[in-house]
Amino acid sequence: MKHEQNSKTMNVAFLVYDQVEVLDLNGPLDVFVKANAIQPDSYCCFTVGKTKEPVYTEANTMAVIPTYDLQTCPKPDMIVIPGANPDHIMKYIQDKDFQGTVLKWIKNHYDAGTVVFTVCTGSMLLSGTGILAGHDITTHSMLLDALEQYNPEANVLRNVRYVDQEQLITTAGITAGIDAALYLIGKHLGQETVDTVVKIFEYQNNKTDVSH
Repeated sequence: MKHEQNSKTMNVAFLVYDQVEVLDLNGPLDVFVKANAIQPDSYCCFTVGKTKEPVYTEANTMAVIPTYDLQTCPKPDMIVIPGANPDHIMKYIQDKDFQGTVLKWIKNHYDAGTVVFTVCTGSMLLSGTGILAGHDITTHSMLLDALEQYNPEANVLRNVRYVDQEQLITTAGITAGIDAALYLIGKHLGQETVDTVVKIFEYQNNKTDVSH
């Protein structure tokens, strides 16, 4: 998906759910927030939960109150799906209620043209939605075999940090979400903004390897 520089404000919805991995969520979120501070009105970032009830992050270390629920959320231009511990992910993809609400909401927006950006094991959550079919995808190294097993119509890539399929972006484990977020703001706002964010982050491990 190509963007004119500052052509419009992009609504970026960050999905939150029980036991979500904190860095999966906050790493990319902070990249977009910092980019928006550098180039105002580029992004409108917000969290979305199944309801507006607080959700607990991994190991119950903190609670996050979503900005919106699925019904009140503004139409997203991009949905960011952070991961969680593999045991929780495998439970979610068997959870009919989660499939019928959260995953249906993601699929409906994807079908309407919304970009989906998964971080770490977040790609595994999309198993069964049809979103991954026909795409090159990746995930955390711990779930690569399972991702392949559950998504035979997708091509699972190994040893890459992130994969850009235009409307679908998937990443490897945890910190790869920061790399992919930097890559995406580079596509939207240019390399100078990326360099400034990296400098603000004092980020020493900026990876540029990407598979299209």
